[in-house]
Amino acid sequence: MLKGLGGLGDMAKMMKSAQELQTKMAQMQDDLHNVMVTGEAGAGLVKATASAKGDLKGLDIDPSIFNGDDKEVVEDLILAAIKDAQAKAAEKAQEEMTKLTESMGLPKDIKLPF
Repeated sequence: MLKGLGGLGDMAKMMKSAQELQTKMAQMQDDLHNVMVTGEAGAGLVKATASAKGDLKGLDIDPSIFNGDDKEVVEDLILAAIKDAQAKAAEKAQEEMTKLTESMGLPKDIKLPF
């Protein structure tokens, strides 16, 4: 198609690939809002559910941990569960990004702006 234009044909192909990657990345970012991960603390006594974007969506606390003397322990378990969910969300997002970049023929360790 662009024969005789030297490197311009490759440039057009590269631009098309970049646009395709941009479209797929936007779709993946939207999809990550619907992927849920669950973080746990206290052997599952506290569970925090977050989207793969890291947005906290739910909190499940086993009633057996409520004892007036253990307020600080409960607070620590809640924070630990939320942090675990956020870590899992970041891991899932990176996993999905790696799948996307590999499907586009890019190196799996490429750093994109997300």
